[in-house]
Amino acid sequence: MFKIAPDTHLASSVNFIIYDVLKIFILLDVMIFVVSYIRTYVTPEKTRKILGGRTGLQYHLLASMLGVVTPFCSCSSVPLFIGFVESGIPLGVTFSFLITSPLVNEAAVAALWATIGLKVTLIYIVSGVVLGVFGGYIIGLLKMEKYVADFVYKIKVGDQNIEQESLKIKERAAIAFDNVKEIVGKVWIYVIIGVTLGGIFHGYAPEGILAQYAGKDNLLAVPIAVVMGVPLYSNVMGMIPIVESLIGKGLPVGTALAFLMAVTALSLPEMIILKKVLKKELIGAFVLIVTISIIFTGYLFNILL
Repeated sequence: MFKIAPDTHLASSVNFIIYDVLKIFILLDVMIFVVSYIRTYVTPEKTRKILGGRTGLQYHLLASMLGVVTPFCSCSSVPLFIGFVESGIPLGVTFSFLITSPLVNEAAVAALWATIGLKVTLIYIVSGVVLGVFGGYIIGLLKMEKYVADFVYKIKVGDQNIEQESLKIKERAAIAFDNVKEIVGKVWIYVIIGVTLGGIFHGYAPEGILAQYAGKDNLLAVPIAVVMGVPLYSNVMGMIPIVESLIGKGLPVGTALAFLMAVTALSLPEMIILKKVLKKELIGAFVLIVTISIIFTGYLFNILL
């Protein structure tokens, strides 16, 4: 249609951009609708009732699984954290939820599935849940409740449960459809930008350039990728097509996943907002535990894949 010779760098880039944009938006619409429909049954109040006062590794796992279907973003970090702590949910269990929520959400899963494939997507989901369980469990063992801002324990959060038991199927579907419009409306530009940048790199970067400088033999590649990922946070949706292109040019999957996790779970904006309710010692422990866990995950999957 564009009369571009198929064996050129430009053709390779244009094909990457068109194909990935179509795949990502189709899967985004489907995944966001399905998860949003399920989420109409999972309210913050129900989450607090399930997890309140519970201890044990199984509750860290449950908290992480709840984090998958109740995405946590920086704008909701403070009220969620206050609500969970005030409701008696142990600090470590709360962190299991907070770690997994930004790592694994329907938008990221849809984009990963569309661009990198189901196998890597499943690895990413399992890794996110395991990181949440491990990170929250360690924080729980450290007994760091004293490093939560004093005012959090004094706030009495009322019943925030929005009664959704009586919603009909059409009403739940309407909520899900509204979420599709809202989320896609917020991320579409990042998808376009990310796919375009990924397409340019895919078409013009020399083959094997990343394998040469950031391959499995470079022991510092994973921690360097994690350090680079923290300040690069803009929107994870824009990063996934770039990560796909990097993998296509030779970046090991483990290094790529570590980079993506750092972008998602250790963003500076999120840390700044959490500073409103956490003292620097707890934020430091949180960042250190998650960083070490992500680096370990990157090395592990570089060995396995």
